[in-house]
Amino acid sequence: MSNGNGSGQVVQKLWNFCNVLRDDGLSYQDYLEQLVTLLFLKMADERAEITGAKNPVPAGFRWSDLAAPSMEGALLEEHYRKTLIDLGKAGGMLGIIFRKAQNKIQDPAKLRQLIVELIGKESWSSMSSDVKGDAYEGLLEKNAEDTKSGAGQYFTPRVLIDALVDCIAPRPGDVICDPACGTGGFLLSAYHYLATHYDLDLDQKRHLRYDALRGVELVDGVTRLCAMNMLLHGIGPDDDEHEPPVRTDDALRNEPGDHFEVVITNPPFGKKSSITVVNEEGETDKQSVSYSRPDFWTTTSNKQLNFLQHVKSLLKINGRATVVVPDNVLFEGGAGETVRRKLVNECELHTVLRLPTGIFYAQGVKANVLFFDRRPASETPWTKTVWFYDLRTNIHFTLKQNRLTRADLDEFVACFNPSNRHERKPTWSEKNPDGRWRPFTYDEIIARDKASLDIFWLRDESLEDSASLPDPHILAAEIAEDLRSALEEIEDLLSDLQERAREE
Repeated sequence: MSNGNGSGQVVQKLWNFCNVLRDDGLSYQDYLEQLVTLLFLKMADERAEITGAKNPVPAGFRWSDLAAPSMEGALLEEHYRKTLIDLGKAGGMLGIIFRKAQNKIQDPAKLRQLIVELIGKESWSSMSSDVKGDAYEGLLEKNAEDTKSGAGQYFTPRVLIDALVDCIAPRPGDVICDPACGTGGFLLSAYHYLATHYDLDLDQKRHLRYDALRGVELVDGVTRLCAMNMLLHGIGPDDDEHEPPVRTDDALRNEPGDHFEVVITNPPFGKKSSITVVNEEGETDKQSVSYSRPDFWTTTSNKQLNFLQHVKSLLKINGRATVVVPDNVLFEGGAGETVRRKLVNECELHTVLRLPTGIFYAQGVKANVLFFDRRPASETPWTKTVWFYDLRTNIHFTLKQNRLTRADLDEFVACFNPSNRHERKPTWSEKNPDGRWRPFTYDEIIARDKASLDIFWLRDESLEDSASLPDPHILAAEIAEDLRSALEEIEDLLSDLQERAREE
């Protein structure tokens, strides 16, 4: 996060008050949701006053109503509750930001303080988008660090996002989709890339604001955070004339109606697609969900494989994709092998980045990034050569002491060569066995057991020298993650067996 004085002060102010509310049992996520709803009302009033345009918020539910001197105690609490309910029924960005919103601040005096002292004293519309956006990004990042609430699952490190966007290099006129958009990190980075790399004309700027970005998010509260994030960066409509850039939905449920030039996403961790149901005994139970779609290569309850297939379907012919996937997608048999074989045949898989551990808020996760282009039907495989960059072997990051920085990704971006990826040079050779950038042919990959893409070649120093072992807490996190994955697989197997037994 770029953190100028303006945004730093705003974040600190907002954050200090959050700490007050945490003493009342409010989580970071709850606090952020209250900020989102109140900030929107304040900005809507400010914009209407500055521009003379119609206020999108109906009379009676505006900031001026909420901040009126008479609004105190039970009267304020009741009016705020009614405001949230009524605006939640609206369309457009209003509906996204207020749908299912609830007042979580139990003390009316603190609600009043948040409205009058904290939000009311700032002129949000006069701040630059950078200051507002950075302030909000700062809060989202702090929220993600609160791993107890599980909020971290929606957060991909910004330096990684920016590096991946630099590689995919969106172009003016592109429509960019993230089918698991979380708080909007990939979409905002793409927006920033287009705004800074090109001298856009008026039509291109209008396209970028209203039509270039499309996100889908499964969780209402997170969609709300994303919509506000985009609005603070000057993206999306403040009226009902244009389609909002984000919506709440299960992205996997249906075949896509629209197709896109660019898809860039980090689908949620956790392999199994499931829904929670209440059984006949009144107990909650999880049932696995397999998405049977004619556009999918295979039917599976593995969420990651389904997202990978969905991304392929979202792309226009010759569209470009970047997808973060866990290790199991690279080597798993069954449906995993089917998806990999289809992927290298029907699409052009050209790059795999092996990510280091210790960069996600979900601890111990081993992940990779696949880069591929969708191609038209062909009798011969589209993939000719897959380039691998190993940013994992002998590399250890942590979220506190040794964070991933952009400098750590610069060599990969340079090797990727976004300006012309057909002119790449390996850094690995027999003379330089420590090179991290190396090509493998289609034939080499397809000949591997299960067409596995889990390829590595560097000498792992930790296996040879105990003195170079990573810190104990890193090892413990990796072991814990491996155990969690194994337990998850056993539980998935048990639930499948129980389902079959019930059906019989």
